[in-house]
Amino acid sequence: MFRSLRAATKLLTRSTSTTPSPYPFSNVAILPPPPETAATPSLRKGKGIMQYIHKTLPCPERQALIMRLFSRRHPERLLPGSVVAVTLAHAPTSFSGVLLSVRRRGPDTSFVLRNIVHRTGVEMQFFVNSPHVKEIRVIQRAGGGGGKEGRRMRRAKLFYLRDSPEKMSEISAGVRG
Repeated sequence: MFRSLRAATKLLTRSTSTTPSPYPFSNVAILPPPPETAATPSLRKGKGIMQYIHKTLPCPERQALIMRLFSRRHPERLLPGSVVAVTLAHAPTSFSGVLLSVRRRGPDTSFVLRNIVHRTGVEMQFFVNSPHVKEIRVIQRAGGGGGKEGRRMRRAKLFYLRDSPEKMSEISAGVRG
């Protein structure tokens, strides 16, 4: 391995005499010292993760609206089969349609709306905490009581409406947002 015992002991003493700690499994390998991290000016100003969090977190009024409309147990929650209109910040018009599904994933909660535009089925998925979603209006509720509240659907996901446009038009008949 080494040509002489003298070279081996020289290498061994050199590796153990340096200030960085040797690699625990070998006396020959030396770990470099960890880099010194100083607070950069951008971190001192508050730029970074906290600024991003403050910018993306919804305001308390919006959090209350989200908790009311998209919780599992709230009496005013959105049920599949409701007709909902969503106004976007960057689009000139709003999109209204039948609520097919709600996917509850905490801050990543999303819902899918479906409508028929120019005899073509259009589905759009909206993320509740997206900064692009400006307003969520409930046009017609799918309730459990019947009558004024509308008819309650017996499924959590109404994907079967993709195959039957006449049922979907029944749900949103006479409703224009």
